[in-house]
Amino acid sequence: MGTTGPLGARRYRSCAAQTHIHGFGGSTLKHVHAGKVRDLYEDGDTLLLVASDRVSVYDVVLPTPIPEKGALLTQLSNWWFQFFADVPNHVLSTTDIPAEFAGRGVRVKPLKMVHVECIARGYLTGSGLKEYERTGTVSGVALPPGLRDGDKLPEPIFTPTSKASEGHDEPITFADVVNQEGREVAEQLRDRTLDIYLRGAEHAASKGVIIADTKVEFGWDGDVLTLGDEVLTSDSSRFWPADQWEPGHPQPSFDKQFVRDWSTSTGWDKEPPGPEIPADIVEATRRKYQEAFELITGVKWASA
Repeated sequence: MGTTGPLGARRYRSCAAQTHIHGFGGSTLKHVHAGKVRDLYEDGDTLLLVASDRVSVYDVVLPTPIPEKGALLTQLSNWWFQFFADVPNHVLSTTDIPAEFAGRGVRVKPLKMVHVECIARGYLTGSGLKEYERTGTVSGVALPPGLRDGDKLPEPIFTPTSKASEGHDEPITFADVVNQEGREVAEQLRDRTLDIYLRGAEHAASKGVIIADTKVEFGWDGDVLTLGDEVLTSDSSRFWPADQWEPGHPQPSFDKQFVRDWSTSTGWDKEPPGPEIPADIVEATRRKYQEAFELITGVKWASA
């Protein structure tokens, strides 16, 4: 799951990437951050968050882009932000965007980001499964014995990770979040994450999609805890076709797990540089992102 999110503009003013300048509407855009997938531009008192077609697996950006991926991620995330209209979020405009970023850019508020990756899991798979097999727990949450890859959990759990500026995020416990952020904030992070997951999963299930897990990020807009970055996309979540769900082995997916699985099959050691993606895998991946968008939103994707 990706880790890039719009942090406070004050932090970015010291960023070396600020030297890249674009003109728009009489103002100056400063390129202040390049993440694995998203780029961030400062435009006066607001920020532009722009999703690229880059794909990142195991914290490595692969050299081959996935056409329309940035637009598909952005449009799906925008749909969910509207779905969760009762949750304060960072979006200011999805239309007041430079033409070169149309469809894949969002104008957002600068936030002071919380340094916790907020993850909700409703099913056991991925790194959570590996930890469970070692310890019987995930991020300190004890689970029943005998669970298999793809099993539904008795109830969704909050399994946060650290937010590493470099390298890999590491699993932490709720107690770690309490120690870092204080109990009141930790409880807000947990409860809002699980609420977003539960409501999103309920909607997706009605469309034939299982959301196995998801990552969300929060920041402070003044004293208001605010949802930032992206929400319930194919990069931040695992989407499975409900009619093919069969616990006991890895599940078919509508997300970048397909690329993860392919990259692993090549024998790649998960260290940079990543392998070039063949054309057939590129197209299959693009179709999966499109299918997830269309199933969840009920909107036919219109290619640019």
